Amino acid sequence: MPTASAVPGKTLLKPVDHTLIMIDHQSQMSFATKSIDATRLRNNAALVAKAAKEFEVATILTTVAEKSFSGPVFDEIKSVFPDQHVIDRTSMNTWEDPRIAVEVNRHGKAKIVLAGLWTSVCIVGPALSALDQGFEVYFIADACGDVSVEAHEMAIQRMVQLGARPMTSLQYLLELQRDWARTETCDATVKTSIENGGAYGLGLIYAKTMFNASEGH
Repeated sequence: MPTASAVPGKTLLKPVDHTLIMIDHQSQMSFATKSIDATRLRNNAALVAKAAKEFEVATILTTVAEKSFSGPVFDEIKSVFPDQHVIDRTSMNTWEDPRIAVEVNRHGKAKIVLAGLWTSVCIVGPALSALDQGFEVYFIADACGDVSVEAHEMAIQRMVQLGARPMTSLQYLLELQRDWARTETCDATVKTSIENGGAYGLGLIYAKTMFNASEGH
């Protein structure tokens, strides 16, 4: 009979145990993305970027053929990391660019979290490659997208079958916070939730306006 204890599960993400790689959130890539509405995609990408910034998560930003074809990274991401160098690649599989390996090794985290376009190419490639090399891999499904719902879902199935763990953008933010008693990040988490958390954000606005509710109590 197992014994319960008040400690988090080992597979729950912590700000210090993973590297976030945001891949090819670019105009040209989003034009053909049909599995998710572009406005929702941009909102979710902003939520993920803000969460990573707020919790000081090791973050890598990368694009493909930025100058010649795909265009710049979404403003919703670049505005959160205005001074961060964006690695521009030619390879469809981010993991095959040696500069990415250098950054991953520099950060030295055993867990990799992925988000980007398209799921079946730009996310499947690094997910399967990182799994092969012994990393624990997570992907933020609603901050990814593909040319069709089927393409997105088949990519998810393929990654899950090999051990990658799916999650959502709001889940990512709240998993990093995980306790409203963590007052040093509480206000920023609430602010991001209100700005980008959809109906949950509306609920926070309502509670604060009507009852002056506080998440820590």
